[in-house]
Amino acid sequence: MVELFSAMNTLPVPLDALVLVLALLLDLALGEPPNRLHPTVWIGKTVALAERIAPGPHSSSTVQLAAGAVMALLIPAAWAAAAWAVSFGLMQLHPLAYLVVVAALLKSTFSVRMLHRVAADIGRILSSGDIDEARRQMSSLVSRDTSQLTVGQMAAGAIESVAENITDSVVGPLLAFALFGLPGAVAYRAINTLDSMVGYHGRYEYLGKASARVDDLVNLIPARLAAMLLWIATAILPGMAAGRTVRIMLAHRGRTESPNAGWTMAAMAGGLGVTLEKVGHYRLGDPAPEPMPKHIGVATRALYGTTALSAGVAIGLIWLRWSFWPWW
Repeated sequence: MVELFSAMNTLPVPLDALVLVLALLLDLALGEPPNRLHPTVWIGKTVALAERIAPGPHSSSTVQLAAGAVMALLIPAAWAAAAWAVSFGLMQLHPLAYLVVVAALLKSTFSVRMLHRVAADIGRILSSGDIDEARRQMSSLVSRDTSQLTVGQMAAGAIESVAENITDSVVGPLLAFALFGLPGAVAYRAINTLDSMVGYHGRYEYLGKASARVDDLVNLIPARLAAMLLWIATAILPGMAAGRTVRIMLAHRGRTESPNAGWTMAAMAGGLGVTLEKVGHYRLGDPAPEPMPKHIGVATRALYGTTALSAGVAIGLIWLRWSFWPWW
């Protein structure tokens, strides 16, 4: 073990910093792996299996809450343990094996290219005037009824998806990796997957409550960091207003049901100078006009700007960890 840490310290840069850079390059160059090879899909299958085994709505709320708490804690812990075992084994094998394989696994915990592509496709379809196709595509992106959405509402939905996922799909996993290595990033993705599959009202009111609360807790810092980095990006990028970004972010961040999603969504609304509305739920950025398809492109540029900034923050944290706690 001592020899292993000594070998790691002979590198001029932290190995995990190289892992993060390679993972970002893999994402930008290749996008998502096939579903059969995607660790997030495997995590989802684990959640689906646990949900089938867990007590159903016919059981008492106490039993469902207890089962949900076990799911919310055990599934991320199990996947984090597996990630630690893989990381440790690869480092024992060779640092180069660690670099390549851990970068590929880390890439599976975040997604920039796919997030951009999905939003850009909506913008392209809206710009072409094919409203019916845009509504069909939107149905897989948002949880609302898309059959009557206007062009502005669909543009808003695409922008909201980009803004919310800046936390869930970029800043959160990169920050978790910077602090806790691959086990942290994998645990973060498992927590987020649990929330997306069972952390909502209705059928999973009790079974998914713990998953939703754990997701809220672990995103308290990433969501606010993501909003701050998005604000910095709006100060750099053309077509965005940094002053309005921070003003709307602070004024409207609490309008969403989630304690975290409103931070980046309100910041994006302010930066673009538009209103993002989910009818009957929230309005962010008002008074301002509805977004147009062109605003989706500006939002995706902000996504890339925020990604670059978050990568810089993550590498800085990795460097600190490497300098003071090389065994961590």
